[in-house]
Amino acid sequence: MENHSVAQSTPRTAAFFDLDKTVIAKSSTLTFSKSFYQGGLINRRAVLRTAYAQFVFLAGGADHDQMERMREYLSSLCRGWNVAQVREIVAETLHDLIDPIIYDEAASLIEEHHAAGRDVVIVSTSGAEVVEPIGELLGADRVVATRMVVGDDGRFTGEVEYYAYGPTKAEAVRELAASEGYDLERCYAYSDSVTDVPMLEAVGNPYAVNPDRALRREALGRGWPVLSFNRPVPLKQRLPALSLPPRPVLVAIAMAGAAAATAGLVWYASRRKTARERLARITRL
Repeated sequence: MENHSVAQSTPRTAAFFDLDKTVIAKSSTLTFSKSFYQGGLINRRAVLRTAYAQFVFLAGGADHDQMERMREYLSSLCRGWNVAQVREIVAETLHDLIDPIIYDEAASLIEEHHAAGRDVVIVSTSGAEVVEPIGELLGADRVVATRMVVGDDGRFTGEVEYYAYGPTKAEAVRELAASEGYDLERCYAYSDSVTDVPMLEAVGNPYAVNPDRALRREALGRGWPVLSFNRPVPLKQRLPALSLPPRPVLVAIAMAGAAAATAGLVWYASRRKTARERLARITRL
């Protein structure tokens, strides 16, 4: 596995990024609703409902109760979906839907962390079928995402195997730190939601990005920096080398010691590119 450490004696470090409204300007899952409709997975009523959910999400962020209702609705909605078809739809529409809504500031931060020798980890409540390809597009080293149960017929059962939300995100961060040798006091984390306070608390360098009101109050009270990202710019305009995204190896690790309620799998992507290749790519920009 690739080691981004700039020196053997330097502890390994990572930057953990929430995805929705932190790296991209919208909800990653809801953004694909029109594509799922065109693919025959959902009906027009579901499209309208997800559009409303997207509006609520963008207007002020979703609180815990709203997130729970959204989880239950989406779990029920995807019951019976063919997983291979979902992955195909996401792959076909990824660049058109996600590339234009990636924050320029977030992409720059990802570059800076890689240049400093840190791994970049996307930690998202959205489903793995959506988050993993976005992680590849962004050049993330690892991805932690919600995973749905898949039946023997290759279709979602509607049950959640692993829910990457709230305290579970913090558990995933600590598990990765233990397995990868990250020094959490030297690590960074970025999020827009108060529900991610446990993840932000887990590192020595937490940042609130486009925070909801509750997280803004929390950040001001704790002295955490507050960042404002507002410039979505297509990656292909910033990073020509990413026009053909790398194909990382997907690896699964068990969440050892996690409580039964949050037991599951954390899937992450290990990039094949070396740190020298990344720095050379950045130098060419």
